[in-house]
Amino acid sequence: MTTPKHDGHSRRSGREGLLDAAVEHLGRHGIGDTSLRAMAEALGTSHRMLIYHFGSREGLLAEVTREVEARQRALMTATYDADLPPLEAAAKYWEETVEASMRYGPLFFELAAHAMQGREHAALLREELINAWLPPTIELCRAIGIPADQAQAHARLALGAARGLLLDLLISGDRAEVAQAADLLNRLLLVSAGMGGAIPS
Repeated sequence: MTTPKHDGHSRRSGREGLLDAAVEHLGRHGIGDTSLRAMAEALGTSHRMLIYHFGSREGLLAEVTREVEARQRALMTATYDADLPPLEAAAKYWEETVEASMRYGPLFFELAAHAMQGREHAALLREELINAWLPPTIELCRAIGIPADQAQAHARLALGAARGLLLDLLISGDRAEVAQAADLLNRLLLVSAGMGGAIPS
């Protein structure tokens, strides 16, 4: 029995292929006020297929945001697993994060607001925007020497501060100043690790 062959159109018509194409397209062109029909045309599919797989324009955008976030978590783990000194790894990952944020950041913060508002299409984002990031960030905090009983608090600080700096970047556009602040955050985490933690026992 032979395995059936699928052409590029068939692969793109599937949910995973459409999601990959949407991530790529929105990364290049942004979202703005683009309608679902316009996105379908740009992705080489139909409005009906996007509705079938994602439910709505907002549902598609939520899934794009979830996918970009998952890729960023994987990139974080890979960067810090590369045997680089902590500050060098942190600087490398920050630059990668900034590049992604310049493409997807406005969409991320828009969908994060939808999650805060309890909107149905963002329900999974509400569950994941913090909880999916904490375990790998806690592991990184422990890896640099943060005591295990303080790693979660430090991880929340790092995650919240990093997102605040990305919001600063998207609003101010001052990449150099924000990068300096991100470097300071990383140095403060290392200082805390060297002191055995920053939370009074």
